[in-house]
Amino acid sequence: MRKTLINATGLEKRYRMGEVDVYALRGIDFSLYNRELAVILGQSGSGKTTLVNLLGGIDRATAGELYFGDLPIHRLNENELTEYRRIQVGFIFQFYNLMPNLTATENIKLGAQIAHEPLEAADLLEKLGLADRAEHFPAQLSGGEQQRIAIARALAKNPRLLLCDEPTGALDLPTGRQILALLRRFCDEYGKTVVLITHNANISEMADRVIYLKDGKVEWSKRNDTPISPEEVDW
Repeated sequence: MRKTLINATGLEKRYRMGEVDVYALRGIDFSLYNRELAVILGQSGSGKTTLVNLLGGIDRATAGELYFGDLPIHRLNENELTEYRRIQVGFIFQFYNLMPNLTATENIKLGAQIAHEPLEAADLLEKLGLADRAEHFPAQLSGGEQQRIAIARALAKNPRLLLCDEPTGALDLPTGRQILALLRRFCDEYGKTVVLITHNANISEMADRVIYLKDGKVEWSKRNDTPISPEEVDW
């Protein structure tokens, strides 16, 4: 049985806009588990990005409890949140945010520099099929190669939790499937937990767990006992 990694109870996020409170999350409950690939679905404005910002320690909840293992994220001070982000969490975004004046290897090492037990850049490049691109700059790489470098940079920290915000949104289908396969491998081979935000319901078919948000609430969630392979995902 997989051990719980994330547990949220009554999680709420609201913003004060003049005289009005605007709710991004409305008291949601959910759990995520070790070695699990979870997909968070929902339309724009449903609260997906807000939720991932809370999971990553980028933002704070207004109310409720959020635990990472035994660590109470909702109670951490700023220094403790910084340490949590630095050690436990990796981030992957739709746009790669690579440093243009650094090579692929150097971009990956940026992630490794802030970790306690980093992974080797050369090993990651080999696993991601980019060993021959080690000394290339971002402008010399395709979109799919740049996204793989961005993933390698996040993995270099050796985080327990990897948060991905629309990582395939700017990619064609074959390249997107390749990226999804890499994320699946990160769960299975490295024993990590991956949370993937998307508006594409087809991607949820490869997930171990699916959470659907609507108007800041969990509309439904389910455990998928028969996920398809990333190579079968379509959109």
